[in-house]
Amino acid sequence: MFNTIKCDLTNAMKEKDKFKLDCIRMLKSSLQMEEINLKHELTDDEILAVIKREVKKRNSSIEEYKKYGKDDVVISLQKEIDILSVYLPEELSDDELMKIIEETIKQEEATSIKEMGKVVKTIGNNYGAQVDMAKVSRIVKEKLS
Repeated sequence: MFNTIKCDLTNAMKEKDKFKLDCIRMLKSSLQMEEINLKHELTDDEILAVIKREVKKRNSSIEEYKKYGKDDVVISLQKEIDILSVYLPEELSDDELMKIIEETIKQEEATSIKEMGKVVKTIGNNYGAQVDMAKVSRIVKEKLS
């Protein structure tokens, strides 16, 4: 995964695509910071987590900039999200997610809200970047309440 990002960085340099180059450099910098913090080379799952975190930051920033009418910044952030999203696996559909949640609740034999953490953790470990964990938490909470 890291090698793919490096190759894309090189390609952006060759294509003289300054915006894409800046975005990928930022991503590479975030990945290197994460490596320093964790004190080991990142696994693909850890790289995906960093990318997902960067996309999430931009999505929340978009909401703030929309409130203040900064459309040029919103467009720029959306372009960055589009560039970063290339590295993320496609998220599961709502139907697939509901099926996974129901199966995991049965598997973990969860019957109350007290066991929500166990269910959410299992789904996070098994499906990682393929699911929006905030959405998973909300649905599991509804199911167990």
